[in-house]
Amino acid sequence: MNAFDISPLLRTAIGFDRMARLADTARAASEGSSYPPYNIERVADDAYVLTMAVAGFGPDNIEITSQDNTLTIAGKAPEAEDGRRYLHRGIAGRAFERRFVLADHIQVQGADMQNGLLHVSLKREVPEALKPRRIAIAGSAPKAIEIANEAEASQQAA
Repeated sequence: MNAFDISPLLRTAIGFDRMARLADTARAASEGSSYPPYNIERVADDAYVLTMAVAGFGPDNIEITSQDNTLTIAGKAPEAEDGRRYLHRGIAGRAFERRFVLADHIQVQGADMQNGLLHVSLKREVPEALKPRRIAIAGSAPKAIEIANEAEASQQAA
């Protein structure tokens, strides 16, 4: 029996349960290439770091936008360097755009670039109104017992 690897289908959503995001990411995984490569790391219960390899790009060449539940990272190709002649050019300098589907309440905290790696910090921040809350149970007697006690008292008075 051959096992089917579905890991490419599970890569571009952050903060979702894997089965819930499978349908949303199947389309995106089949459309795009694997450039630039990236990692998604869970660093705490409600915190994630998206790390993308963007060698050859500077902070001025990369644009990060978050709209609705979509994080978009786009890179403009760096300007050509005049007078350079390459014998081999293995560092890609082409433009790219990667989209990531974010779960509800996932917020972008910030971005940092070090050593050719772009790090985008994400955190789940559920509003207090949407968090589960415990409901206290009152200790009063049930209404049926109070009604029965009133009926007995009225019979004894009669």
